[in-house]
Amino acid sequence: MNSNEKQELKILACKARIYALEGIFNAKSGHPGGSLSAADIYTYLYYKVLNVDPADPQMENRDRFVLSKGHCCPSLYAVLALKGFFSLEELPKLRKVGAMLQGHPDMKSTPGIDMSSGSLGQGISAACGMALAGKMDNKDYRVFTLLGDGECEEGQVWEALMFAAHKKLDNLCAIIDCNGLQIDGTVEEVGGIEPLDKKLEAFGFEVFKMDGHDFDSIEAAVNGVLSSASGKPCAIIAKTVKGKGVSYMENKVNWHGAAPNAEQYEAGRKELLAQLESLGGVL
Repeated sequence: MNSNEKQELKILACKARIYALEGIFNAKSGHPGGSLSAADIYTYLYYKVLNVDPADPQMENRDRFVLSKGHCCPSLYAVLALKGFFSLEELPKLRKVGAMLQGHPDMKSTPGIDMSSGSLGQGISAACGMALAGKMDNKDYRVFTLLGDGECEEGQVWEALMFAAHKKLDNLCAIIDCNGLQIDGTVEEVGGIEPLDKKLEAFGFEVFKMDGHDFDSIEAAVNGVLSSASGKPCAIIAKTVKGKGVSYMENKVNWHGAAPNAEQYEAGRKELLAQLESLGGVL
């Protein structure tokens, strides 16, 4: 990845954060913390990895992406819109009655969404099913799924991991967004999932690590997955910052599921617009 490509990814991720914040503010509800922490990961996947076509969202041999932590969809919606799956005009209508974009992904109403999700732990199970179907149908698509670290306290997650390893789903990659916080506090205090890498390895996964806000690090981890010849499903542990990009939200648990008021929104938007300008981008 050259410097121009990296710069463009940074610009796109910054735009995704701006649009996500706008949607949550207009909706007066939503989950900004995890949406902002995942924006760089969504951006890299959709612009550098996934074989998808906005003109044909149901393309048979497309790669699949399942947002297992479904409440963090605002920045995913922004990336999909920027990619061309639907109009940017849909983004400010987030969570409105009758709008395309709801508080959790809906595969029946939103182009580019491969699986409806929201109940934590279920998305990775659906991703396992997609990966197994690909194997059974002799398809060469890959399935990526993004989980939260708090979500990894769900027992169903570990059942799915066992299933994936047992079925040798080497076309599956589970990315864990490790921002360290969940709705009730720190992940360490609430449930304690460490040592996550060792647990994933014990469950039969090949494990990679990355800085979820550094595109060189993201690329290195994803390339490791794409070149893996272990015959195992892969997992990437992504170290991130909850609320990334909006300073008053960063690493603050109270921004897990709260919308900013007008003053807070303007402050956050101003901050993100300054970042965008510094990158040479415009909305």
